[in-house]
Amino acid sequence: MGVSAQAVKELREKTGAGMMDCQRALVEAGGDMEEAIKILRKKGLAAAAKKAGRVAKDGLVAVAVAADGKKAGIVELNCETDFVARTEQYQNLVKALAEQAMREAVADAQELAARPFALDPAHTVAETIASHIATIGENIVLSRALHWEAAEGMKIGSYVHMGGKIGVLVEVSAGADEETVKDVAMQVAAAEPRFVAPAAVPAEVIAEEKEIAKAQAAAAGKPEAVQEKIAEGKLAKFYEQVCLVEQPFVKDPNRKVKDVLAERGNVTVTRFVRFRLGEGVAQEGE
Repeated sequence: MGVSAQAVKELREKTGAGMMDCQRALVEAGGDMEEAIKILRKKGLAAAAKKAGRVAKDGLVAVAVAADGKKAGIVELNCETDFVARTEQYQNLVKALAEQAMREAVADAQELAARPFALDPAHTVAETIASHIATIGENIVLSRALHWEAAEGMKIGSYVHMGGKIGVLVEVSAGADEETVKDVAMQVAAAEPRFVAPAAVPAEVIAEEKEIAKAQAAAAGKPEAVQEKIAEGKLAKFYEQVCLVEQPFVKDPNRKVKDVLAERGNVTVTRFVRFRLGEGVAQEGE
């Protein structure tokens, strides 16, 4: 028998189960809503609704980069415990989502969740996650997803740190060797830069840092003529902290990243992204 879209929607809202699972349950129940709920509960699918409200701050960050370095994807998939994050089922899911983000030009997690799941096009990514919630027994949240395409003359590299707690994508000169690409990505993972270079720092951020430095100098009794010099010096230190190319190279702190890039063929870095596990969830909850 056929079932209405409205009935499927109602059952989905009541149970949290996937759309296709709801449709099959209604068909099996002859259109009886309560019986369909029982069918889903027996299969464990209705449990997803109850679990979906629980906090999920563990999980994994995964990256995927095309063999030619022209496309990449990065996702953060959260669950409740590290135990679940280490299961093969969970790792396969997050890996598949990263690869789908690489192949498809999705803007964010919401857009990826609405797409048909690459490994099971009959269900969306959101429905697939709901099914995993039911079978795994923990809430699972796709909190972040990003797709990159390399600019002309550039390529994308990646690095995953701490077994999936931190994931990084970097866009560098196409001629950069693999060691350099990895070193840049590792630098981003370890040193947490906010910008590529001083030129990328917004004017309002610079003005704020200088204002703070001047206020500190004034409080220390420094004359106004000296305050500006002190502010400039502190701004240079600020750049070393937040700008990738100005940071001390993690493998050799006596050299800056920009010096290493120059030595290795004047490699250019145009952008990077760093996902640390839990950041996406924390931001959503604020």
